[in-house]
Amino acid sequence: MNDVFNIDTSLNSEIRFGGKVIVFGGDFRQILPVVPNGGRQEIVNASLCSSYLWSKCKLLRLTRNMRLTVGRSTADVDEINSFGKWLLDLGEGNVGGPNDGEATIEIPRDLLITDPSDPIGSLIDFVYPSILENVDAHNYFSDRAILAPKNEVVHEINDRLLAMFPGEEKEYLSSDSLCPSEDVNSTQQRLYSPDVLNGLKISGLPNHRLVLKVGVPVMLLRNIDQRNGLCNGTRLQVKKLHNRVIEAKIISGSNIGTCTYIPRLNLIPSDKKIPFSFQRRQFPLAVCFAMTINKSQGQSLSRVGLYLKQPVFSHGQLYVALSRVKTRNGVKILILDNNGKPTDKTTNVVYKEIFNEL
Repeated sequence: MNDVFNIDTSLNSEIRFGGKVIVFGGDFRQILPVVPNGGRQEIVNASLCSSYLWSKCKLLRLTRNMRLTVGRSTADVDEINSFGKWLLDLGEGNVGGPNDGEATIEIPRDLLITDPSDPIGSLIDFVYPSILENVDAHNYFSDRAILAPKNEVVHEINDRLLAMFPGEEKEYLSSDSLCPSEDVNSTQQRLYSPDVLNGLKISGLPNHRLVLKVGVPVMLLRNIDQRNGLCNGTRLQVKKLHNRVIEAKIISGSNIGTCTYIPRLNLIPSDKKIPFSFQRRQFPLAVCFAMTINKSQGQSLSRVGLYLKQPVFSHGQLYVALSRVKTRNGVKILILDNNGKPTDKTTNVVYKEIFNEL
């Protein structure tokens, strides 16, 4: 459920936006702006409702989800509305008692993976049933994903599914070097040798070693051609693995079914924690049987598995993960306790001050 923020102004070149009517769309229950090294206050201050423009906005609420309810039976609509209400309460911190920051909540049993012997396998079977028989099935990978809060857990799931996947692996190694603009001496060159750069794993940057198979779903990590749907976050399915290009079919967005070629690119990380500039020449792709919750924001899926090896850590992550699906039976959650055993309790993070001006 989204809100529309409409700045209504008369035409006047002396006022904000030149007097044009600007429409903002969004949902403050979802993940807030990412502020590197920022705390709760910095994140809230970076949000639209903390802007000096907010007092000029007129709030319009969208209260009926036409896409999910039109053409469905009364029982289906009631179930969708009930699940939607629970999600809204979760997003506003009203599940499991007072929540103004972090709170432990109990997840309904019908949403849980409880298999004690191989819980990850059960989660994979729910999201990707009969995966080996559906490798070539139309749109099999386009509307399902396993989500997790952190990249290392995502890599763990992707590696497991890639090993299960049929076909021969093809390995692509990046070429890493310091940027020409870096003024380095011989000591720094030895310190930041290619071997050191190869070992860096940075969010938003493909790894030095990229292993793919034909048929595997991948995600684009850079904007290449927005007009033709090749944007950061676009999902594709590998069709052919060449030495210098990868042929893939788009399976998400507005250009589904289009075949394209992905080249190697010189990629420079934007992470300010790195005290030097380096570039990695690699295909801007990552395997995406699983993805981070943040990457899934904005996507609509029919089946989602949420893997909480560790709990969520920022406002709205749990709400975003569970609201990717249309119906309650389209999601399962695997929560592990400190001993690695399935449990029904997890953390929900909500910054309630974000709702004060709504």
